[in-house]
Amino acid sequence: MSKDSDTIVRFDAVHCSSQHRDGSTVRALRDVSFDVSPGEFVCILGRSGGGKTTLLRTLAGLQSVTGGSVVVAGTRVQGPGSDRPMVFQQDTVFPWMHVRDNVEFPLRVKGVPRRERRATADRWIEAVGLSKFAESWPRELSGGMRKRVALAAVLAAGADVWLMDEPFGSLDYFTRRGLHDVLLELWREEPKTVFFVTHDIEEALILADRILVISQGRLIEDLPVPLPRPRSEEVRALPEAVELQRAILESLGVGIGAEPARAQTPAPAREPA
Repeated sequence: MSKDSDTIVRFDAVHCSSQHRDGSTVRALRDVSFDVSPGEFVCILGRSGGGKTTLLRTLAGLQSVTGGSVVVAGTRVQGPGSDRPMVFQQDTVFPWMHVRDNVEFPLRVKGVPRRERRATADRWIEAVGLSKFAESWPRELSGGMRKRVALAAVLAAGADVWLMDEPFGSLDYFTRRGLHDVLLELWREEPKTVFFVTHDIEEALILADRILVISQGRLIEDLPVPLPRPRSEEVRALPEAVELQRAILESLGVGIGAEPARAQTPAPAREPA
């Protein structure tokens, strides 16, 4: 496929299926198609088990598609690549490396000379507010600080696409909000294309230019978020924000003030653990 200057990521009729132990077929993604332009901040939103992490994993090249194609910058995804670094929900900072060594690691893999990778790592360590902790061990840091290390490593890789799988899901509300501010400031300085998986509508409304709602493996809504930035509580209380939240909840079978709809049988498509 030729490169389209207006499209950096393209999902074209993507299917992702696997065989379960009992012989049944698990369809994690079903005919998913969309294009993303360079510099967009895209949140992938949905219930647990709906397919959102599978979508991100196919983009990362960590999971193969069984139909259709995933294309990044004109090249079909056929495996992991340094052009698509990922921040996981689990803590993936190497515990045997100091902060600076963790941030330098993707540059070492690419063969970047020591002096250059040191300068790059120090730049991003400062950007995430950890300059005083460059020589610290991960065990000496809080959970939120370790996430900052993971962010700095992604930024140091110099990729045009950043992938994030519920990276702040295990953190308390106040730490999470602080990291939203850090991430958005970094994104404003380096306007890369971001794919951010979340099940939290408020988080999506704070971060996203666009929200992809995934349910039972299907893309059921593709919603622009035309809210002014920064997204303060006052902005998120605007009528258009409330209407957007309502549309998301209704698409997932949840009414505002109502109980969540019960899952129907057969069970919804499952994501890999």
